[in-house]
Amino acid sequence: MSDGKLAFVLGIRPDVIRAALILEKLREYSDMETVFIWSGQHYSDNLKSIFFRELNVAPAEIDLGCRGESDAEIVAALISRLYPVLEGLRPAASVFLGDTNTTTGAISSALLNIPIVHIEGCMRSYDWRMPEEKYRTTIDHLSDVIYAYFQEYKDQGVREGLNPDNIVVVGNPIVDILNRYYFAQREKYSEMASEEFFAQRGIRKGEYYLMTCHRRENVHNQESLESILQLASKADAPVYFPASYRTQKVMRDFIIQLPENLLVVDPIGYEEFLCLLVNSRGVLTDSGTVVEEACVLGVPSVQMRRSTERPQVYDAGASVKFDPSDPHNFPPDLVMRKLQSLFGKRWEHNLGDGKTSERIATDLHRRFVENDFNRHKPTDYRITIARSYRGDGLIV
Repeated sequence: MSDGKLAFVLGIRPDVIRAALILEKLREYSDMETVFIWSGQHYSDNLKSIFFRELNVAPAEIDLGCRGESDAEIVAALISRLYPVLEGLRPAASVFLGDTNTTTGAISSALLNIPIVHIEGCMRSYDWRMPEEKYRTTIDHLSDVIYAYFQEYKDQGVREGLNPDNIVVVGNPIVDILNRYYFAQREKYSEMASEEFFAQRGIRKGEYYLMTCHRRENVHNQESLESILQLASKADAPVYFPASYRTQKVMRDFIIQLPENLLVVDPIGYEEFLCLLVNSRGVLTDSGTVVEEACVLGVPSVQMRRSTERPQVYDAGASVKFDPSDPHNFPPDLVMRKLQSLFGKRWEHNLGDGKTSERIATDLHRRFVENDFNRHKPTDYRITIARSYRGDGLIV
């Protein structure tokens, strides 16, 4: 039995961004203890601690320290280390967010029959090269409660056999985050965006592009990575590239010659990133979070991906596509011209109403009080479906 706890498991910086206001709200409830568990997937200050500080997120009560040279090492450490923690806590439910290695910790919760909650559920790119596609499919089919950002995501889950009663449509929390940490603090960002700020980085305000690139199907495939760098080379201004340490290592290992207009730097904090984003001409990225942030902030973007689980930015007219695995059909110079065609355009984002974090936290608390995390078990739904196809099981 639970002793009044809810476990909230995160592991990378985009998790912290999206979950910041959800955690803040959950920690306000006096009748429920929220135990924040950090997997350790991101561990350096500029990938972890600076985001806690800038988003006012209290540090995790438990850090599992799950590091490794491969996904397999991280996942193995996570499952084995999270299991005894959850066994000791016996929370009413374990909450996970997103589609990273950290979400595989849901297996530990499932082994203990602890209800699983997945925030950001039922997203699908239908690109099985992506480890994220495997992770989010796995956790959705393990989960007792799924918070999906949009009705189309819920529909995707239902088509896979997930119980529609388990899936709650809530909107995208990135809108809430930007309302709190950018739009409500515009004066601070205006002061930050000084001539000195940009000069220190070797760029000029409004005369550069921002870039991020981290996905394995891009970074670990030399041809795809070279296509992305070719795209950057076609930009008509410097491209400022805060690159993860893994991406920097791969570029060195591949012995790739970088474009002269590409400025590669170490990872940066959230406030610095937002300042750079809103003052750029546009952003080149394979990040799901960044294309959404750019859409909300009115910054044009290129999604450097074959397929995406976030097509809403295309619907809004805020982004253009570049498939790094198929540069013949997505010529870099043409893609850059399409990006430039978005300069000065306005669009209405379609990502949420700014109340998603409160909506999720309120529903989690209600379920905690009413012990409603496993009222509609996915297995019950599947048994019903199976019977409808297979009869009553009698031997005839």
